[in-house]
Amino acid sequence: MQKRAELICRGLAAGLAALLLSGCGKAGYYAHLAGGQWQLLSSRTAISEVIAAPQTPAELAEALRDVRDVRSFAIDTLALPDNGSYTHYVDLKRDHVVWNVMAAPKYALTAREVCHWFVGCLAYQGYFDPARAEAEAARLTAAGWDAMVVPVPAYSTLGTFRDPVLNTMLRGGIAPLLGTVIHEMTHERLFVPGDTAFNESYASFVEAEGLRQWQAARGRVPDGDAAALIQRRRDFIKLVLDTRERLTAAYADHEGDEPALAAAKDHAFAELKRRYRAMRDAQWEGWRGYDAWFDRPLNNADLLPFGLYDQWVPAFAALFEEVGRDWSAFHLAVSAIGELPPDARRAKLTQLLAFAPCEESDDQACG
Repeated sequence: MQKRAELICRGLAAGLAALLLSGCGKAGYYAHLAGGQWQLLSSRTAISEVIAAPQTPAELAEALRDVRDVRSFAIDTLALPDNGSYTHYVDLKRDHVVWNVMAAPKYALTAREVCHWFVGCLAYQGYFDPARAEAEAARLTAAGWDAMVVPVPAYSTLGTFRDPVLNTMLRGGIAPLLGTVIHEMTHERLFVPGDTAFNESYASFVEAEGLRQWQAARGRVPDGDAAALIQRRRDFIKLVLDTRERLTAAYADHEGDEPALAAAKDHAFAELKRRYRAMRDAQWEGWRGYDAWFDRPLNNADLLPFGLYDQWVPAFAALFEEVGRDWSAFHLAVSAIGELPPDARRAKLTQLLAFAPCEESDDQACG
């Protein structure tokens, strides 16, 4: 039983979705996690069987064929591990697999971390039950934190179990599905305990570049609509990250002056919404895909995932070029950086930013 408990506790959440296994010493939370994980393990069906089943919808069968192909490509070309993950399928009969809780101080943009013996301190906590997640967010809010709950479509157990493809991963379309598979396989290749931004930025870079290479190899050039969606996503992330920088500076300028801090916070979020509406109505010609995100109260916690998942992507792009775009050499170089002490690791990534390719770094300096 103890060994099984340790294995369950080793699962963790990961990208645009992941499960954070916090509080394994707490019986109620542990039982909740064990039950959710067991549901997945006991419901798996081999992808080959799903494809062959006559009742399987043609669209699902085609998506799973692409999953098999991109998985093979990730192993053979991207040098990602072949450990049995994403060879099975599970239909959870719900729209999301886990719900992550994130929190930040009222006047700071640093994530509240929850620490674990195996994965270190991470910036979110995951639940299979949305009601439990909402209750935790309410508890944190009552304690003075800015908190939010974000539903996510997938999580990784870092190779502890053979993670399946989930129906929740198919909701965004084929490209996000295949990108998620690459992203999660990257976590299985390397995970640095206690450094969420490093892990997620690394996986996000491999996801984007790996998917681009797969599409090019298979002649899958994104259509105009898909390309427009990608550009809008970049515009959205850039807008939010700019707001993060402005708000961080404002909090530093008014430290200790709560009325001024509150005013700066209100202004920053109002300006974020104003700038979004201007971009939506002019640059995007009225496309309203992010309206739901903006049409609700926003707080510091809402800004946290963007820095975590995107902060070091340009640095990893620069490193990929530095090693001659060789995937095996790239992963070894990333592993070497991951072994550095935290301050030295951050310094190395900051150094790499100066050489980031222009298409990855937008307005940052390009080498």
